[in-house]
Amino acid sequence: MPVDYFTPTEFARYERAWYARPWAYLPVVVLLVLVLAGLLAFLPIAASLKQQAAALDLTHLEKMESASVIVDRSNKIFGQIYVENRETIPYDQLPQNLVNAIIATEDNKFYQHHGYDLLGIVRAALKNAVAGHVRQGASTITQQLARNSFELKGKTFRRKLLEMFVARRIEDNFSKQKIIELYLNRIYFGGGLYGAEAAARGYFDKPAREMTLAESAALAGLVKSPNKLSPWTDREASREARNFVLNRMLELGFINEAQYRGAQAEELVTGNRQNARGQNYAIDYIRQQVIGAVGWDRAMSDGFRIHTTIDAGMQAAAEKSLHAQLDAAEQTPGYKHQTYAQYAALLQERRDKPPNEKGSAPPPPEYLQGAVIALDNRSGGILALVGGRDFEHNEFNRALQARRPPGTAMLPFVYAAAFAKGLFPGSLVEDSALDNRTVMIGGTTGILGEWGPEDANNRYEGQITARAALAKSKNGAAVRIGTNAGLEAVTQLVHAAGVESKLRPYPATFLGSSVITLAELARAYTIFPNEGSRAPAPHILDRIEDKKGHIVWQTERARQHDKVIKPEIAYEVTSCLADALSEGTGRLAYQKYGLRKFPAAGKTGSAYAFTDALFAGYDSAVTCAVWAGFDKPEKIYRGAFGSVLALPVWVDVMNASLARFTPQPFAVPPGVHKVEICSKSGLLATDKCYEDVRSEKGDVVKRRTSYFELATDEQMPSDGCDVHGDSVRTQLVKKFEEGQWPRAALAVDTSEVAPVTMQGPTLLAEDDPYEAIGSTFKPKNVAAAGAHNEPGLDPDKPIKRAIPVAPDPDKTIEVRRAQPVRPIDETAELLIQNEPPAPLDFGDDY
Repeated sequence: MPVDYFTPTEFARYERAWYARPWAYLPVVVLLVLVLAGLLAFLPIAASLKQQAAALDLTHLEKMESASVIVDRSNKIFGQIYVENRETIPYDQLPQNLVNAIIATEDNKFYQHHGYDLLGIVRAALKNAVAGHVRQGASTITQQLARNSFELKGKTFRRKLLEMFVARRIEDNFSKQKIIELYLNRIYFGGGLYGAEAAARGYFDKPAREMTLAESAALAGLVKSPNKLSPWTDREASREARNFVLNRMLELGFINEAQYRGAQAEELVTGNRQNARGQNYAIDYIRQQVIGAVGWDRAMSDGFRIHTTIDAGMQAAAEKSLHAQLDAAEQTPGYKHQTYAQYAALLQERRDKPPNEKGSAPPPPEYLQGAVIALDNRSGGILALVGGRDFEHNEFNRALQARRPPGTAMLPFVYAAAFAKGLFPGSLVEDSALDNRTVMIGGTTGILGEWGPEDANNRYEGQITARAALAKSKNGAAVRIGTNAGLEAVTQLVHAAGVESKLRPYPATFLGSSVITLAELARAYTIFPNEGSRAPAPHILDRIEDKKGHIVWQTERARQHDKVIKPEIAYEVTSCLADALSEGTGRLAYQKYGLRKFPAAGKTGSAYAFTDALFAGYDSAVTCAVWAGFDKPEKIYRGAFGSVLALPVWVDVMNASLARFTPQPFAVPPGVHKVEICSKSGLLATDKCYEDVRSEKGDVVKRRTSYFELATDEQMPSDGCDVHGDSVRTQLVKKFEEGQWPRAALAVDTSEVAPVTMQGPTLLAEDDPYEAIGSTFKPKNVAAAGAHNEPGLDPDKPIKRAIPVAPDPDKTIEVRRAQPVRPIDETAELLIQNEPPAPLDFGDDY
């Protein structure tokens, strides 16, 4: 056979295919070598990471810092204390819509994988390789749980591998249901809220199990960026994130089209951020008490259930009403101080500045403040506590810490001390001008003003009953009553009633010049509804329970109340204060502010110069005290009485208390009797106790002057009326006109005595009853006295003045000036020869 020979060109045609060439496998070999080398390098790393994952204690998954939940006396949650605001709940209290929403947006293969999703990891790895850095995580729910539970931070491949090993361990030891429960109890939802339960209560003011589909989707949507997507931060961004979650749920078949559209159309209603954070005075005080009881660490992380004495309804009413009344007060003509709105704007302006321009801490607020405290009469438990208008502005608790003068709210204790000494509500007391040197409030001269009645039309009434004097809050009468009882008796009673603050040992204490706390005042008032017994010291904690319901701390119960005054005295004061509330200084409670009809009693409290306004009152179950004023005492505005600023708040709180407490009529002690008294004499009425008055037609008719009063056997008058009847005094009244009663003859014949000539007109002391106590003289403006409520002056009658005495032309008696007592020397220079002083003018403010 002939041999065929090929040319080089022809031989190339038969060249072997590329895959048949040895060098074609070189890249594959290199790749395999690299993979093998990587694998060999990875195996010890993997073994190390696996060992590290195995060393982790999986019980830590369930050891989450839980907020201690605060509940009111009805077991209603109204606050928390925490480092992390979290309340753990079991899986069966999680809404299925929330579980599905989380799976749809965070890990749609949650039920298929075993801790990690390899395809997802590869996909993320490719994207990260293209980007040149880690930009996508592809973490499953289990991996996120591992990362948040064991602090696996940092975006590195080593951390990612460790996370995968930990996730696999979690999957091997826990069910899918348990994993989702742990995850939803642990993750951060923004706004300081950890876990689904805290987030539901914080954002929507409801437990997680009650959330709607739209609310569940909103929570799931903000997991990727909790602070940016929080509805408190950006409502529009939060809404878009919610709608994205709803769309994913629709695609995965978790919801149908109708549910999808309905949830998208739902408007999210979020709660108040401050309420969610629990920043108010009551919760802060509870936090302090819990830390004192169980220690800081346990209080912040053990998840206690803290049972308190607070009534959530009364607490809400107190906070709302105080804000509303003080806001209105700042708009009153004459108010010339910082307002709440101005201070809030100042803080917002500071927040808007760059950090380097904010400077030092903001100044403390100077706007009008207030405080409220309500007590359970029997237990001393605090039912409502408001220490100021805004805890975030200032944390000083004015209900518990501030010491301010209670003003005329102190009067019930003065009268109680007097009744214990033998006076009774029907005793007569003088309501007339009183020398201010007796009490020295606002000065040391002049006459004591009458700011207590809180009425621009107040007039002195002469002799009135103690009941009327207390109901109308007459200052001068109160000082006379207190003097009769004795300063020591009054201060001892006040201290025995629960006031621990030091009281000034001066008569000014009768009118509330000594400073005490609002809590002390409220506790002291409980002696009246408690039949003379003092309530236990105010407290706010009832008991503390752990997660299993075991009691770890409980308040000590007072076995008996300390007796302060007799039940009869307490009832007499209560009857007077009931009159004060119905027809005295507190009458606006019914006439204007809407106090509901139930047995109640109370007393306004106004301090000198309008610096403090108070009201303290009670029913058979609850005692409440309200204060308004400035942190640095100064005049609020002219006319800022307790009946204007504090009484409306008291009314709202007491009305709110009716939802939980049913007031009962005040019990009448067996030692109290009703007796008919003549109001003109304060003695037993007779059948002659009538007076002539003119009817509307102008006819003179007889009117009975008696009424039924309360008195004990010891207080009961023994004599009949000496104004009406057959007594000597009565006969004189009938026989002679006023001012014409016979007098005893003088021992000296005045016609033989030379009269003293006045050198100038006498100055007339004119008193401002509210501000310039004992310091104002206006002889040039006497006609305006009535406009200033000048006590004792009738603007319709001429004011008598001393005038020079002219010598009688029919007598030879020489009229001489008063001179120092010494022998008369006609040639000597007079020792006193001054011109009359010019009238004093203190301006129109007085």
